[in-house]
Amino acid sequence: MKLTVIGCGDAFGSGGRLQTCLHLETKSVGAFLIDCGATALIGHQRAGLDPGAIRTILISHLHGDHFSGLVWWLLHAVHVAKRKAPLEIAGPAGIEQRFRQAAEVLFPGALNKPLPFAMRFIELGAGRQREVGGLTVTPFEVSHPSGSPSHALRIEADGRTVAFSGDTEWHESLVPCAQGADLFVCECYSYDGKTRYHMSWEKLSAELPRIGARRVMITHMSAAMLVRQDMARRAGVIVAEDGMVLEV
Repeated sequence: MKLTVIGCGDAFGSGGRLQTCLHLETKSVGAFLIDCGATALIGHQRAGLDPGAIRTILISHLHGDHFSGLVWWLLHAVHVAKRKAPLEIAGPAGIEQRFRQAAEVLFPGALNKPLPFAMRFIELGAGRQREVGGLTVTPFEVSHPSGSPSHALRIEADGRTVAFSGDTEWHESLVPCAQGADLFVCECYSYDGKTRYHMSWEKLSAELPRIGARRVMITHMSAAMLVRQDMARRAGVIVAEDGMVLEV
């Protein structure tokens, strides 16, 4: 399984980074995304990756910097790529309604005509393992209000496991989500934990022995955490960069 970091920034683009989007490619099911921030298409072009090759998009929670790129993804699929292949989008309860609301606000009438490809929305529930596009996906409850349940995601394919925290302050569900994973991608917005509903390096570093993933990568860093990122590297943690490619 190959991971390309399309975007690893926070909602504010700290450090000039693109919003959250992870591209993974597997032998058995092809390419899929974890989250789709507003800059996802920009990141794909920079990385030389084809948006049309994506058959499945997994969404951790319904904040704009994690799901709003779906609107531009749709427009690109219809007007640029002339997409015909089906697309599955899986995320928390209410994802289709929120997507349609966002599309109507940003591009009125964009969904008025039938699409030239099948687009299917799948609602995920915490603790319920589900097969999505050939992937085995298990959502876990986390602490990050977004108008709908927010999830950490554990994804299995080709005998490999990738776990993703989504956005959250420390939550005990992260332990079973990441336990034994080949890679745990964890948001690390703050350094000292003063930002509610987001992870801090102080808390994450203390919990690393319990998490038990083979490798840990931090992402979604604020400016205050970016200037301290060398602390994570010294602790053996991978620090995400836009465009980074990693074999899982």
